[in-house]
Amino acid sequence: MSASNKQASLVLFASTLAFVVCFAVWMMFAIIGIPIKEALKLNDAQFGLLAATPVLTGALLRLPLGILTDRYGGRIVFFLLLVGAAAPIYLVAHATAYWHFLALGLVLGVVGASFSVGTPYVARFFDKSRSGFAMGVFGAGTSGAAINMFIAPHIVAAYGWQMVPKVYAAAILVTAAIFWLLACPDPGAGKQGVGLRQQLAVLKDRRVWKYCQYYSIVFGGFTALSLWMPQYYVGEYGLTIGQAALLAAAFSLPAGALRALGGWLSDRFGAHGVTWWVLWAAWICLFILSYPKFDLTVYTVDGSRTFNILVAPWLFTPLLFIMGIAFAFGMASTFKYVGDDFPQSMGIVSGIVGLAGGLGGFLLPIMFGWLVDLFGVRSTCFMLLYGICWVSLILMYVTEVRRAPILGDARASSPEPRTTDRGV
Repeated sequence: MSASNKQASLVLFASTLAFVVCFAVWMMFAIIGIPIKEALKLNDAQFGLLAATPVLTGALLRLPLGILTDRYGGRIVFFLLLVGAAAPIYLVAHATAYWHFLALGLVLGVVGASFSVGTPYVARFFDKSRSGFAMGVFGAGTSGAAINMFIAPHIVAAYGWQMVPKVYAAAILVTAAIFWLLACPDPGAGKQGVGLRQQLAVLKDRRVWKYCQYYSIVFGGFTALSLWMPQYYVGEYGLTIGQAALLAAAFSLPAGALRALGGWLSDRFGAHGVTWWVLWAAWICLFILSYPKFDLTVYTVDGSRTFNILVAPWLFTPLLFIMGIAFAFGMASTFKYVGDDFPQSMGIVSGIVGLAGGLGGFLLPIMFGWLVDLFGVRSTCFMLLYGICWVSLILMYVTEVRRAPILGDARASSPEPRTTDRGV
């Protein structure tokens, strides 16, 4: 292995490890929020806000941290982010009031912005033909959500929820030390050569906002469901926290672990083809998951018969698994778009696209809770995602798929055949 390839591999490993830990911390309230909800007597909307508060900070800081990464380099910015997050994570263990958790959640949410630091940092060590795979491997750090669901319930059961933030604070400090030892100086640091106004000019490109829409469903939906599914299983099917987290991991784990495969597919078949089929797969799954539990009465020749209709766990969980795979591929393909179309502005464009996805991840759990409190139907969360998925499919069809002109336009645009007047 050449020196440059060795450096690239070390950077990819160190950054992915750091992102895994950051994402596990970011999703912490998905598990510890359940006993906190019971202790503080929170409703579903309040739980949604509690779980989503760290996501808000992570979303809002993605753009400025992406700019700082272009200026100072990913190694320095990532290391400082890891070290700075340890204190607020630890203090969560000592919080007692609802506003304490919200305030600390806002501060520790900075770990969610690590994505916009690691993405341009990793991409600079790989050429364009391998950038999709590299960013997919780094993006697989979202599997930290599944790791949180495996680890946190056991800690809660053995030592109480207060031990989870203490363990995570220690883990992020150890990760910071490993990252600093293995990571290499960023070759793109300080080479932007333009001011902030010039960097922000790229946001006038309509493609940036289209990719924001795509990412708001694949990443925003992934983040929101990762936060929401443990308590959904507890409320809908009466499972324990450990059982609910295990089944919820069927969604979070493939959505993280298979992102690298999504990057490889995007390199091979293009970002457009992968994203198009990903959205259709998610649309089908969401259509089925949207059905609430209900009774269907059929009047037959022998009288009425009533059927109890519900999406049972044996069907619900495989559908979540399929949707997790679809979202994994979609997250990778969206950033393949970004890497191909904006190679010189990766930091700021990945920041704004990540901001859109993060805002989706913040707003959706709150909307999930509000819809449950309003209608009393838990599957309304999937109904909402179904509508957002429709918007993305329509947008993609109008801007990318529908390229063939209508018959009249085709005739008008084609050159008239040349004829010569030879007489008869």
